[in-house]
Amino acid sequence: MNFTETEILNEKQKLEVIQLWNSEYPKGLSLLNLVEFDQYLDKLSDKNHILLFDENETVKGWLIYFIRDNEQCFAMLVDFSLQGQGLGSRFLNLAKERNSELNGWVIDNDDEPKQNGENYLSPIGFYRKNGFEIRTDIQLKKKNINGIKVIWKSTKK
Repeated sequence: MNFTETEILNEKQKLEVIQLWNSEYPKGLSLLNLVEFDQYLDKLSDKNHILLFDENETVKGWLIYFIRDNEQCFAMLVDFSLQGQGLGSRFLNLAKERNSELNGWVIDNDDEPKQNGENYLSPIGFYRKNGFEIRTDIQLKKKNINGIKVIWKSTKK
């Protein structure tokens, strides 16, 4: 497994990220195709991707940090088979080294079905463990799925 950083994804990487997105996020947030993913990316500025590749150079994890609405934001996915091995924390640490603040959204419940029929498990505990403030008072509903804001700020001066 190795981490690689890039500002631009090639088509193969995009397709693998879409596959990861659709297998890990709830079914209601699925991306239909490359055009829809590009439309998502086009709404973001100052994009930086961190990819996790397996030994076959297949994308097994993705973190993007970007500017949206004048905030430094991020989104992250790790293949379910690799979760619990510290890779998500390594992703976050790489993003924290490059940013003084990270804002994101997490689903606040374990009730949303994934494409494979299993329920998506909320990562709130993971983000709390990694030093994020969980803001249940700041919510966002997208496609009838409720999200809450998570915020990390550097303590370095």
